[in-house]
Amino acid sequence: MQMIPSKLVLKNGEVFHGLSPSWQKKTFFGEVVFTTAMTGYVESLTDPSYAGQILTFTYPLIGNYGVPEPKLWESTKIHAAGVVINELSSSCSHFEALMPLEKWLFEQNIPLLIGVDTRALTKQLRTHGVALGAITTAKTSPKKFPDPNRTHLVKQVSLISPIEYGTGKKKIIAVDCGMKENIIRSLLHFDVKIKRVPYDYDYSEEDFDGIFISNGPGDPKVCKDTIAILKKAMNKKKPTFGICLGCQLMALSIGAKTFKLRYGHRGQNQPCIDTSTSLCYLTSQNHGYAIDEKTLPKNWNVTFRNLNDDSVEGIEHKSLPFFSVQFHPEASPGPIDTMWLFEKFYQML
Repeated sequence: MQMIPSKLVLKNGEVFHGLSPSWQKKTFFGEVVFTTAMTGYVESLTDPSYAGQILTFTYPLIGNYGVPEPKLWESTKIHAAGVVINELSSSCSHFEALMPLEKWLFEQNIPLLIGVDTRALTKQLRTHGVALGAITTAKTSPKKFPDPNRTHLVKQVSLISPIEYGTGKKKIIAVDCGMKENIIRSLLHFDVKIKRVPYDYDYSEEDFDGIFISNGPGDPKVCKDTIAILKKAMNKKKPTFGICLGCQLMALSIGAKTFKLRYGHRGQNQPCIDTSTSLCYLTSQNHGYAIDEKTLPKNWNVTFRNLNDDSVEGIEHKSLPFFSVQFHPEASPGPIDTMWLFEKFYQML
């Protein structure tokens, strides 16, 4: 693939030079973030939570095992707004690889920038926070940088109509705010029937045994319909479990507040401590917002904390069957230390 000079321009004026495929003739915008993941670039790129974001991989070599068949992806397409890496593997070697990474990005019209000093870029983001940016081959830098978080990103990635899975005895309403496929796979390990519904589907008057709220992209405050429906449904006091964005939406539905983290938590090695047992777990994470602990109602506990910055990583009601976590127990990619949380949810049903 022919490469041409290109650059990543941040809103603050910082510029990082590199190379892009020659097909990239226009300017691509997004929120520039970084992930510390060493593997799992396919799962990360197909994670709907990355919608609107230009994803920088801190691990220097990306693409060496290619791209597997779609059944192993986290959704049906790439959701990241762009990819920034230091070194692109010129060839891939894996028995499941269908194509090289650069061909996959070309087929899905996802911009790529290689040869970037990703260490310097990551230090910039860690110091000043995530930034709006653009991947461009133009000689002049863009003057305006649209903020994807001001749009309803969840609306863009949620499914359009309900889908049902499984034939189990217990029925779960799974609210799709940009749900990773491995969440469905994890839930189907149990004797359940799942009704996966759009973010704005009102399920509050239906019969169900439990509610699951998924991960997803963007600012949780934008999801007003999802929050209002969840608030009504929780009046039934049925078991409710949220992951990532689902954790933030649960907090907002009970009157708590959320805030934007400086550079977010993205990667597979985020340490979290269980506040009740003092056990530490390695977790897979991908979020840019967090719960403001001071705003939690008195009848709620913080169940997990991030050991890097002490931010809230899990909440639970003191007496009712409501709980959620900020990290991804289903991982993929990442550690599976906290898969037991799905068992906990199932036992509540």
